[in-house]
Amino acid sequence: MKIATITVNPAIDQTVSVDNFQTGAVNRSRDMRFDAGGKGVNVASFLADYGLNVAVTGFLGEENADVFERHFARKKIEDRFVRVPGETRVNIKIMDEANQVTTDLNTPGQIPGEYAITRFYEQIEALAQTCECFVLSGNIQAGLPADFYAELIAFLKSKKRMTVLDTSGEALSAALKAGPNIIKPNIDELGAMLNQSLNSIEEAHAAAIALVNDDTKIVIISMGSDGALFIEKNAAFIVRPPSISIKSTVGAGDAMVAGLVAGLSKKLSLQECARLATAFSLSAVTRLGRDLPASDVINEFQKQVEIIPFVVTKS
Repeated sequence: MKIATITVNPAIDQTVSVDNFQTGAVNRSRDMRFDAGGKGVNVASFLADYGLNVAVTGFLGEENADVFERHFARKKIEDRFVRVPGETRVNIKIMDEANQVTTDLNTPGQIPGEYAITRFYEQIEALAQTCECFVLSGNIQAGLPADFYAELIAFLKSKKRMTVLDTSGEALSAALKAGPNIIKPNIDELGAMLNQSLNSIEEAHAAAIALVNDDTKIVIISMGSDGALFIEKNAAFIVRPPSISIKSTVGAGDAMVAGLVAGLSKKLSLQECARLATAFSLSAVTRLGRDLPASDVINEFQKQVEIIPFVVTKS
């Protein structure tokens, strides 16, 4: 199965390692790195490492596209990004490994012009000829309409392509009406969309199961260290990772999406997809960068994942 990921607002991630980071003080970093980033780019990177055929598209600033071009060449990812004038944004991530805390400083992205958007749709139409699954990841930058993903999903559904959506806010609300096949909000994003606080797994399940229908067949709610809730029409289960030392939370959700898609490409059951997705996520939080570890490490992580059937308690 060939997969395409869509990242309309990519970023170069500048990760600075600072133990015991303090605001308003002089901090000494012990390491710094630059990575081609953006949620869809991260998903593609993990999938490529797993040996799958992946293409990427979206909008890239032409003045610093080399960071991405080297990354795509190294991982043998098909580059279908549309170049736009200027630079791709740089997001700063301050990683305090001593306290297992990451602070993000995200910047706004470039607004693509009308010509770039036309070229982007041409790329989508071409990719729909060869890609069976499309992953739409990340927020939509100012200047693009809130229903941008919704229109893409409607087009891809007309081509009978699978769509996986990982976004939040107005983009999520609008896209749900178009019926993506799979969605993966985190518990806070789901609560924000519904204008309610979700304070328990039971509340998260009640909110998520209402989103399952003939189009949206799978809903995944990530809950940080509490794991994730996987829901389909007639079943739900909690996936719990083992207790581990975390190096960085950057890309953990993207790795989970990649693991899910990788499992679907192998036609695994949803439970086995969930186990693989959690193993991918564990690999992301225990190392820096966007590289999967060796397959034996992934296999070992899968063995440590706990799957607990979710039973609705009647009051």
